[in-house]
Amino acid sequence: QVQLVESGGGLVQAGGSLRLSCAASGRTLSNYHTGWFRQAPGKEREFVAAIIGSGSSTYYADSVKGRFTISRDNGKNILYLQMNSLKPEDTAVYYCAAKLRWGGSWSESWHDYNYWGQGTQVTVSS
Repeated sequence: QVQLVESGGGLVQAGGSLRLSCAASGRTLSNYHTGWFRQAPGKEREFVAAIIGSGSSTYYADSVKGRFTISRDNGKNILYLQMNSLKPEDTAVYYCAAKLRWGGSWSESWHDYNYWGQGTQVTVSS
């Protein structure tokens, strides 16, 4: 099974940028559909972005479309989330997650993902 470790969170001013990384070990990420989710205090975990196992397609929540980019480095086995034009409402703990590619299609529902990182805090000040 795969193990996931996020990094790259921090405090940034509105309009700024951050890049989150999710380092995978145990198995290669191409075996999984992978995604980024976030959870703000008092709110349910929500979908941010996903990339399918083959890497040929990406998907985004409407709230981040045009500002965030998900990508994967197959050689390094790392998943990234480039976040630009950050807004205070982007403040949350960000998690990377994986679900086996061979078990079905990708999903926007966090309930469908089996493997999770520990999360990294992103705080955007106004």
